[in-house]
Amino acid sequence: MRLITAAAIVMAMVGASVPVQAQSYPTRTIRLIVPFPAGGPVDVMGRLIAQSLSSSLGQQVIVDNRPGAGSTLAGREAARAQPDGYTLLLGSAATLAIGPALFKDIGYDPIDSFSPVAFMSSVPYVMVAGPKAPAKTVKDVIAYAKANSGKLNFGVPNGAPPHMLAAWFKDVTATDIVVVPYKGAATVITDLIGGQIDLGFETTSVTLSHVHEGSIRPLAVATTKRLPDLPQVPTMIESGVPDFIAASWTGIMAPAGTPAEIIGKLNAAINAALQSPDMQARYKQLAAEANPGTPQDFAAFITAERPKWAAMAKLSNLKPD
Repeated sequence: MRLITAAAIVMAMVGASVPVQAQSYPTRTIRLIVPFPAGGPVDVMGRLIAQSLSSSLGQQVIVDNRPGAGSTLAGREAARAQPDGYTLLLGSAATLAIGPALFKDIGYDPIDSFSPVAFMSSVPYVMVAGPKAPAKTVKDVIAYAKANSGKLNFGVPNGAPPHMLAAWFKDVTATDIVVVPYKGAATVITDLIGGQIDLGFETTSVTLSHVHEGSIRPLAVATTKRLPDLPQVPTMIESGVPDFIAASWTGIMAPAGTPAEIIGKLNAAINAALQSPDMQARYKQLAAEANPGTPQDFAAFITAERPKWAAMAKLSNLKPD
């Protein structure tokens, strides 16, 4: 009888061990790996979440910027980490769809290597033109490009989502528009303003201030409906390009095998941060929309988005080293 009682106690302790670990988590610093350089809009959003989590969880959350190889360096680093909740990844289309479609032997599987934790944000893309571009609407762009093959150009950050959008636009409109690769969005915008390039696709977080200043011209938004910040700008669908819908999105991922209780605790803390008035205001300044939800919501979103971005990556004909 004593043996049975002792065994029962041991089993009860074992069964309770995981919830106890989750309740005590975190007990040390958490690292958030960001696949982009410091200072950009995505990095800023990651840092805002890191600051909020540091406060709510009672442990420091540090941002570790790991750009490179189409954002796959960060993915590989996160996938190799222990699944204990102390290493997280700021996931996006670049790391989870585009990079895996372009690069071989990246060192992780975009689905099997990670567990979705929480959706963070989405930011719409806008097709923009420089002041010297011979087009004031998307229909103008298409007509001019068809009549003047190879005369228009897109400026795009090389291998980044806007590069994929340019390839997609060329494919669906059957136009010959030259794609000019740049190292980053800042130089694309500079050359758009200066008239060195004609067209670009960038997020509202990058373009909105320049649009309001009048230094670049918005042609269409890649959303299902017009944006409150740009009410006079039509959607790509209104402009005659069906189903052209795309947004820059981010969310938090953990290495596969991270305990569900820890993922749940992180999800609750991130959602609380995203729903706070302060975070809502900060995201609005970045022209971003906060998207709180469950890990399952984020998993379903990634499943729907991956094929679209992977197909665009193939259209780009990029041949990375």
